[in-house]
Amino acid sequence: MRILIASDKFKGSLSAAQVADALAAGIASTAPGATVTRVPVADGGDGTLLAALEAGFERVPETVAGPTGETVRTAYARRGDTAVVELADASGLARLGSGLRPLEATTLGTGQLVAAAVDAGCREVVLGLGGSSSTDGGAGLLTGLGARILDDRGQPVPPGGIGLTRAARLETGGPRGRLADVRVVLACDVDNPLLGPSGAAAVYAPQKGASPEQVAALEEALAHWAGVVERETGRDARDVPGAGAAGGAGFAALAVLGAERRSGVETMLRLVDFDAALAGADLVVTGEGSLDEQSLHGKAPVGVLAAARRQGVPVVAVCGRTALDPDRLRATGFAATWALTAREPDVARCVADAADLLGEVGAELGSWAMAAAG
Repeated sequence: MRILIASDKFKGSLSAAQVADALAAGIASTAPGATVTRVPVADGGDGTLLAALEAGFERVPETVAGPTGETVRTAYARRGDTAVVELADASGLARLGSGLRPLEATTLGTGQLVAAAVDAGCREVVLGLGGSSSTDGGAGLLTGLGARILDDRGQPVPPGGIGLTRAARLETGGPRGRLADVRVVLACDVDNPLLGPSGAAAVYAPQKGASPEQVAALEEALAHWAGVVERETGRDARDVPGAGAAGGAGFAALAVLGAERRSGVETMLRLVDFDAALAGADLVVTGEGSLDEQSLHGKAPVGVLAAARRQGVPVVAVCGRTALDPDRLRATGFAATWALTAREPDVARCVADAADLLGEVGAELGSWAMAAAG
């Protein structure tokens, strides 16, 4: 039997590679004759960089500005002339810890990271949007690529979303010249517009520490920014699906950089050569920390399920916990599902002991797979 493990990370606990290693060890204990292949996956959010590196991309280290201007060490992944940039690693919430700065946080470092990849010769940049700490409408992203955002006195506006209220002019010569022959792909499954009740500020800013008053201020700033961008580019991208991704970074990428929005998980499955790994597999094991309704809308496990089912390969899911009832789980198409909370109801202990619990699940899964194979 050939088993392919293609899991996403268990956020806050284990990386995708660590999840795969723990499951593989458990499977080996009860199905020693099985051949187990590991292909860690991601959907464009946290873990995208690691998934690319596990797939054989080269790690290219860089030093860029963090969300509030501090220096951070990060990297992009490169294979040939394709670069994978994870916004979350350069400009994400994890970089701030408990010190959230909803008004001032910026995507500047992500722009600097994209610039480094392009300047090194990459002609395709896959930009994973997710896990951002800012609501700056992608202004930092553009600035990092060489744009200038100026107030009515010709001075650069302050960083962060709140600074956009002072924006009067956008000079895009830097990014447009730098990216003239570069394809930018947004690996993103978020379809929110920039503004309104389902926009970047209303939906995501509270997760980044914004109070109701700050959400309103950010909404006003983003609306003003959208007008400035439209005057410069001649394009109104505020309602384009995905414009609200990563605090509006999607908006700037779509309106100014001419980026293409693609399914995050489908893009990553292509980059990690998932179809090649799938060839000849008898069973696929996928999963993530929380299997819930959000998972069913473009997250990695469902993307893996869809790709495997096209080839007629059954898929089982392993998760930390699931918020889906048994009927909903069956309707997804997974052949079976294991949740760590079924073994350990204490979620904190599940997080702390995830590797051991996954080993136990792997052992049970191995027995199940052998029995199912007859």
